[in-house]
Amino acid sequence: MLLAVDIGNTNTVTGLFDRGRLCGKWRMRSQRGMTCDEIHLFCSNLFSGSGFAYKDVTGVIISCVVPSIGVSFEEFCRKYLCRSFLRVDETSALNMQLLVDNPHSIGADRIVNAVAAFSKYRSSLIVIDFGTATTFDVISKDGAYLGGSISPGIRIAAEALYRRTSQLPEIREFSLPDRAIAKNTSDAMNAGIIYGYAGLVDGIVRRTAREMETSPKVVATGGFASLISGVAETIDSVEPDLTLEGLRIIHEKRENNKAASA
Repeated sequence: MLLAVDIGNTNTVTGLFDRGRLCGKWRMRSQRGMTCDEIHLFCSNLFSGSGFAYKDVTGVIISCVVPSIGVSFEEFCRKYLCRSFLRVDETSALNMQLLVDNPHSIGADRIVNAVAAFSKYRSSLIVIDFGTATTFDVISKDGAYLGGSISPGIRIAAEALYRRTSQLPEIREFSLPDRAIAKNTSDAMNAGIIYGYAGLVDGIVRRTAREMETSPKVVATGGFASLISGVAETIDSVEPDLTLEGLRIIHEKRENNKAASA
């Protein structure tokens, strides 16, 4: 089995693949300062509760944008899984050209999403990831990574609104607004954020498509993808497991390349 780990700024998502099929998926808060022993306690409980064991893991791949947590996960792999691991970086794009100023600066999650999306759709693409930040990654029809845009994530925007004002409440849960003309403060904030981000998405997608001079397929992933896709006009499909699938694809291609060169 392959253990795929996506370490984000807010959440860490782990998935177990058995012969290419996602058979287990878990989410935990990304706590800076987390030790490998704490990761072990979390993972061992999830594994045993789902009928899996550490001995089932034959490979590990890690995508990480929080270096301190990444180090702890690597120590966990060595200490408890007794396994080496593949860590995603700019070389993990394999045959995908990274046509940006500094490929090393591209977030590992963005590389993984681009690989996964192009592997599935084989067309020009805009991949939107609604995470701590909202990222827009652009792939050409030939499979080259062209760059993209980054905006503050939905929860960051909501928290800033709450913390920088005296009388606005904290919004913990978001929902599809009934209307833009809200009748109370909480609904007004929810409408402003959700409709506002839908407008942001549509605006960036349309401007990006004009620069690409194609009609790219627009794929969304991340925690708010389903919600915003119900409001935005330009999102074609939602892929909730896109990053985990990208990790699986990268690991399988690396293993196949190693076997072919052996």
